[in-house]
Amino acid sequence: MLSELSAVIRTSAVVKYVSDNNANIKIVTENAAFARRVFSLIKKLFDICPEIVARKSKKLKKNTSYSLIITSSMGTKKILEKIDYSDDNVSIPDKVCCRKAYLRGAFLSAGSISDPEKAYHLEITNHKLKLAHKLNELMNTFNLSPKIVRRKGSYVSYLKEGENIVDFLNIIGAHSALLELENVRILKEMRNSVNRIVNCETANLEKTVNASLRQVENIKYIINNVGLDNLPDGLREVAEMRLKYNDANLKELGEMLNPPLGKSGVNHRLRKLEKIAEKHRKLKGEL
Repeated sequence: MLSELSAVIRTSAVVKYVSDNNANIKIVTENAAFARRVFSLIKKLFDICPEIVARKSKKLKKNTSYSLIITSSMGTKKILEKIDYSDDNVSIPDKVCCRKAYLRGAFLSAGSISDPEKAYHLEITNHKLKLAHKLNELMNTFNLSPKIVRRKGSYVSYLKEGENIVDFLNIIGAHSALLELENVRILKEMRNSVNRIVNCETANLEKTVNASLRQVENIKYIINNVGLDNLPDGLREVAEMRLKYNDANLKELGEMLNPPLGKSGVNHRLRKLEKIAEKHRKLKGEL
């Protein structure tokens, strides 16, 4: 719990010193559940009840913001001493459970996940580069490979890979969100797989249709300029079958021949017919 509160204060709290040893702490959020959680943490750990101020926004969305205020007279000194708070000291917890708690606090106070239907993106904002680097160092102890980008004066630690985001949610104990994300990932992968199959089949069908049209055109040219009777029996039979069944694929054409012929055999004969048509086009100067 202490590590989680430490992350919350370091990441999102405003700490204003009123003297060398005393300070006021203010945490502002629009998430009522998070406000209750922070209140409970401070109450359990230090037996301090922060002052809560709720304000309705005057902007278009009119969200309610909650401010948790702990004044120096309430005992902020022992809170800051307990979490070892200072501008120059940002330590990584030694215990795995404390690291997880710190990540949970950082995410709850300053993190967000984009709509997984659109993109996989998780980020946590820090106001100081040192804090962002320490947060990344902490995430790297769990092999998450985060990156940092500067945005509007803040430093954002982010994850882009779906697998890393799932691992992060598991680490901080957000299992309901993890299951929802996994469901979206599975559906997206299924849709992408179906789309790939459909695109592949469409491309193959288009290729087959174009090849069939070209073959029929060559055979008709041979009929008008050479005559099917002047072709060898094997070529004539394939030509007649192609004209009769112009939407059949090579395998189907081969099965209709007598005797049946494999795909490569049918393709070989159709190529010969194409070469005959090309040869006569060249002789007539049509190529």
